[in-house]
Amino acid sequence: MTNIRLLLVDDHRMLREGLRRSLTAEGFEIVGEAANGEIAVELAAELVPDVILMDVSMPEMDGLEATRLIMATDTPARIIMLTMHADNEVVAKAIRAGASGFLVKDCSTEEIAEALRTAAKGETVISSGVASRMMEEVRRIDTPDGPPENSLLSKREEEVLQLIADGCATNEVADRLFISAKTVKNHLASIYQKLDARDRTQAILQAMRMGIVQLR
Repeated sequence: MTNIRLLLVDDHRMLREGLRRSLTAEGFEIVGEAANGEIAVELAAELVPDVILMDVSMPEMDGLEATRLIMATDTPARIIMLTMHADNEVVAKAIRAGASGFLVKDCSTEEIAEALRTAAKGETVISSGVASRMMEEVRRIDTPDGPPENSLLSKREEEVLQLIADGCATNEVADRLFISAKTVKNHLASIYQKLDARDRTQAILQAMRMGIVQLR
């Protein structure tokens, strides 16, 4: 099995060194490190990692702006945000920037490793604490009056997206709905097109704003 190629981005050298040792031991290939968002953007283009573990607060260019610039290049890389405090505004901005997941810095190495592996497979990673904050922010900025009378999505597509919002992986969705993983992926492709979303995170956010799904 090919190792996941990882770019570490954090302005604290000791934290980067600790993450490098721990994640190397977990089987990741650390292809580069950056101390700020500006360097991260350059290395992301040069190294094309599978996943980027990105700190939010950094000098010169923060992780949110770096994420926005990297995702604007249509990179295949997935970005996991690492935050000290997952407040509502940061979570919302990270979603809009194109982040694939959110972790707080007090999580374990095992949790970080699992999140990175999940992101590398194209899944969205949202910890329970961050998910609740994301729901609060969505309600604050755009609270719907109720479920839309004419949803853009079919009933089955709504079921698929709700399970994704609940944190289920593709195979889990397939098992719960008694359909194939390929059918789940086809439904997701249709959902992205209908909601004008680039990935699962954006689709979930848009569907939440429309009252189609909710974080539970």
